[in-house]
Amino acid sequence: MCYICNNKTIGTLMRQTEERYISLLTDFGFKRIFGTVINKDLLICFLNSLFAGKQVVKGVKYLNSENVGDVFTDRKAIFDVYCEGENGERFIVEMQNAYQAYFKDRSLFYSTFPIREQAPKGKDWDFKLSHIYTIALLNFNMHEAAFDQEKLSHHVQLCDTATHKVFYDKLEFIYVEIAKFDKSLDELETLYDKWLFALKNLYKLDERPKALRDRVFDRLFEEAEIAKLTPLELREYEASQFAYRDIKNSIDTAKREGRAEGRAEGRAEGRAEGRAEGRAEGINLEKIATARRMLSDGMALEQVMKYTGLSKEQIDSTPNA
Repeated sequence: MCYICNNKTIGTLMRQTEERYISLLTDFGFKRIFGTVINKDLLICFLNSLFAGKQVVKGVKYLNSENVGDVFTDRKAIFDVYCEGENGERFIVEMQNAYQAYFKDRSLFYSTFPIREQAPKGKDWDFKLSHIYTIALLNFNMHEAAFDQEKLSHHVQLCDTATHKVFYDKLEFIYVEIAKFDKSLDELETLYDKWLFALKNLYKLDERPKALRDRVFDRLFEEAEIAKLTPLELREYEASQFAYRDIKNSIDTAKREGRAEGRAEGRAEGRAEGRAEGRAEGINLEKIATARRMLSDGMALEQVMKYTGLSKEQIDSTPNA
């Protein structure tokens, strides 16, 4: 696509956003705040609020967020944020806006890349590994039977099923269901509360609330102000917003259709099947249609796959999407 970078274009983009601050739920917003070297202090602060003393992150070094397997033909993994701590620990941090049928499998698959990266090439090795953290921020309710449904943060490790004691403590998955977070500004108590509020609500704010007025959030609001984006950044943010809104609209539509179909069945089993089929078929078809529109607008295939959660095969193979 061809864009004309002038004041009129910028003004149009600004009117379209109708917001003062970028959304951290979008791919652009999340990576701008947490995935850039200039803002790594924000990532460190967020990670430390998440670990609450269990793990102290003093510094990070950003690593290549695009990973392939042992040979080039292996499937890729593209992380939102991938970094290494001072003690060699690796952090994968992902924002996920839509449920995927095999999301747990994807989390495990992603964790294999930083594990294999630690094997030295052509040298003797005793197989000692550094700690791997896979952190998934979920803008939906995961409905995982193994989780305490009253909580929104879940820490998963390899355990003995009889004793429930941790068998291996260097591989940890942290799932944060930010969609469940519903505290108001007056209810924010911890630094973690404040970060979750910002993740979910930053784009809704017209001005800085008193609860988020300290040094680290000074930096957050400064970096998140839409008026300070360059013309190119504005276009990238608009594309990211489009992808986010299209996916959320598809999910909402599928849920409504699933509920309607379930009610028509008239039985509890029918309702459950209707909702499941509505979610699976509706979301997939809408997401494929979204993906193809994004490709026709000139977006790279890797970006489209990232935004929609679809594989190349899904985008290519489904007819009449």
